[in-house]
Amino acid sequence: MVSAFFASVRGRVQGVGFRYSALLEARRLGLSGWVRNTQEGDVEVWAEGSPEKLETFLAWLRRGPPRARVDSLSWEARPPAGKYPSFSAE
Repeated sequence: MVSAFFASVRGRVQGVGFRYSALLEARRLGLSGWVRNTQEGDVEVWAEGSPEKLETFLAWLRRGPPRARVDSLSWEARPPAGKYPSFSAE
C-alpha cells in the first residue's frame, strides 16, 4: 500500500544542508517525491511510499540534519500522485 504526505518544515532549514540531507534520507528509505526551499525560508516536502517508511521519514524531518533547527513541522496525508519515479530536490 502506498501513502503520501505533504509537509512544511520551519526553522533554520535553509543554508544548513537540510534539502540535500532530506533527499538522501528519502532515497535511503526508497521513497518518491520531492523536497524544495520556499521563498519564505521554509522547506516543503512531498513524499510517497509505505506508511512505515513515511513515518520514519517524518521522524527524520522533525530533527533534520545536525546544523538545522526545526521549530515546527506541519504535515497532512494526501492521496499518492504516483507520478514520481524517484525522490528529487527542486
